[in-house]
Amino acid sequence: MKSEEKKLRICPLCEATCGLELTLVGDEVKQVRGDRHDVFSAGFICPKGTALGQLHSDPDRVHTPLVRRGGGFVPTSWDDAFAEIDRRLTPILAEGGHDALAVYLGNPVVHNLALLIYGQVLLRSLRTNNVYTASTVDQIPKQLASGLMFGSFLSIAVPDIDRTDYLLMLGANPLVSNGSLWTVPDFPGRLAQLQKRGGRCVVIDPRRSRTAEKADRHIFIRPGTDAHLLAGIAHALFDEGLVDLGRLEPYTNGVAEVEAALQAFPPEAVSEICGISASTIRELARELGAAERAVVYGRIGTCTQAFGTAASWLVDVCNVLSGNLDRPGGAMFPKGAALASNTFGTPGVGSGVRVGRRRSRVRGSPEVQGELPVACLAEEIETPGAGQLRALITVAGNPALSTPNSTRLQKALEQLEFMVSVDLYLNETTQYADVILPGRSPLEDSHFDVAFNQLACRNNVRYSPPIVEGSADHLEEWETLLRLAGIVNGQGPDADIDALDGLVIASQVQAAVAADASNIHGRDPGEILAALSERRGPDRVLDFALRSGPYGDGFGAHPDGLSLARLQAHPHGIDLGPLEPRIPELLRTPSGKIELAPESILADLERLAATARPANGELALVGRRSLRSNNSWMHNIPVLMTGKPRCTLHIHPDDAARLNLRTGTLARVSSRAGSVDVPVEVTDAIMPGVVSIPHGWGHDQTGTRLTVAAEQPGVNSNALADEFELDPLSGNAVLNGIPVSIQPL
Repeated sequence: MKSEEKKLRICPLCEATCGLELTLVGDEVKQVRGDRHDVFSAGFICPKGTALGQLHSDPDRVHTPLVRRGGGFVPTSWDDAFAEIDRRLTPILAEGGHDALAVYLGNPVVHNLALLIYGQVLLRSLRTNNVYTASTVDQIPKQLASGLMFGSFLSIAVPDIDRTDYLLMLGANPLVSNGSLWTVPDFPGRLAQLQKRGGRCVVIDPRRSRTAEKADRHIFIRPGTDAHLLAGIAHALFDEGLVDLGRLEPYTNGVAEVEAALQAFPPEAVSEICGISASTIRELARELGAAERAVVYGRIGTCTQAFGTAASWLVDVCNVLSGNLDRPGGAMFPKGAALASNTFGTPGVGSGVRVGRRRSRVRGSPEVQGELPVACLAEEIETPGAGQLRALITVAGNPALSTPNSTRLQKALEQLEFMVSVDLYLNETTQYADVILPGRSPLEDSHFDVAFNQLACRNNVRYSPPIVEGSADHLEEWETLLRLAGIVNGQGPDADIDALDGLVIASQVQAAVAADASNIHGRDPGEILAALSERRGPDRVLDFALRSGPYGDGFGAHPDGLSLARLQAHPHGIDLGPLEPRIPELLRTPSGKIELAPESILADLERLAATARPANGELALVGRRSLRSNNSWMHNIPVLMTGKPRCTLHIHPDDAARLNLRTGTLARVSSRAGSVDVPVEVTDAIMPGVVSIPHGWGHDQTGTRLTVAAEQPGVNSNALADEFELDPLSGNAVLNGIPVSIQPL
């Protein structure tokens, strides 16, 4: 009889990155608890973490490559699957060029060390302009605004919640999301501590979310008008003499330009647009200016709207003007231990970010951070002509549910000549694939949070080795991506993975020893490679990144510094201390200063000023999320699907009475893009004129293999999103504030 074992794991299912303690008997997970000794999460766990064992053992997971033959999927060997990809994809690339192929990377990529590192290797190998990710339905406005201001797309300031006195939050619900572009385990406990020490939290949201219920104050706002409110607050800071940049004054360009640009947005002018009184807007500005330590935080609700980039920019404008950027208790910049772009190169200066280097073929939407808006994907497949998309690779993504006007995209996917998916499931997207290459269980791979350490509310570093041994004949995901790279590079289906992996690490070492600011500048590359030779794949890249990073041992130059071996000796992680001021060292702008007035954003304020007040009786749709959901891919886990149905239409009692709707009845919600029939839930937790449907549902399609999800399929709110409505600067989809009509059924 097998005995119980306790093993530690960092949860890969959301941005909180909580440390877990798993009880296993063989490969079976018997219990999941929070790791009380974890240096970052200190025992906190949410329902998703407890589901890790059921995800690992889900009978619907794909374990063997599947190839479409005879109108259905048949299991096959890995060699046969890659031979089929080479046979079908290579002629398309030969005839149509690399731009005949597109790639889509889903949200789970950023939670997976192998996919994150080797996904970039695959992209470089593909040499296609048609790169799409989940970022353009989620976060890219914040990345764009941060890049323009600070010089790097991941130099994103996060609330120093453990030391702040005043937290003003817009479009965010961290009690449910566990943080978003802000890695903050145990937000409920941290919020309680903020309030215990006399601090206050104010939430601005069209819904009285779970976070709003725990806040000291909740203020309703009309969807899509966060930029108007923030412009009004910033105007009031200037108008009432509350601007004080403190030590950042010599490092900030463009204050006068911002003041001039905001003259069109006094609180009295924006009040009617956003539905918040001018006196309240001025009160918020005074509270922000008067608090000893304060921070403004905006998240998905501020990004997924028509003015996503402007709203994201104004969040940090308010932080700068009130003297709360880059200071304890304000909005601060974490320092990631590995692969953080704002720790590369000469500190305090750089080339900044470039956008619009190319445009989408059909609509002409600009590139941002190397990718095009995923809202343009369907038209690129449908529209004939030079450059038409004929093939697609998806990696850990479900765009058939998660993108605007998803119904149109599903029809477009049927038109592709060839499609490959790397995924755990036969889902709403992978059902259209010709080859499905299965991913591995999160318990079978090592784990390190590259991106989320760069967004953490406290600097830390943690690593999880595999705790369950994967099948010997199941490729690791980095090996899968390298074999795909070999095919598109003309090396055939049997490329030498170890040789390709050697090129990956060798190129990184060569770049580091050549960089003046590197801690291994001038060293012998052969010496460094020899020191890394015991590892391969993502662990080798991680070891190199840690040792050559800002806390690293420099391969012997700093004996007390970080290495993967040292990290493995600390299974509960290493605490690197509270966030510290990083300006000017963090900046990578050509001027070496904060660019507070990016030209493209100031130009967009003219569009913001022209916004009209919504018509009386018009309904606006917003999304929402559940603590038991993670976008579209965790609805097949039984423990997360208990309780009452969550995919309902929230509507205010006044609107329900006007439309003759009652809780439990069905309503048809329609937009320009489509319509869905959804159960009604009448609640005063949503403001009049606004309705809400959660995203990530719609598991009622016959070609999938999602047994549990199909029992409670819900409806897909993205069928209502208009693929032609984008934030023009970032290309982000507008998923909040969608005009809809509703009728009872």
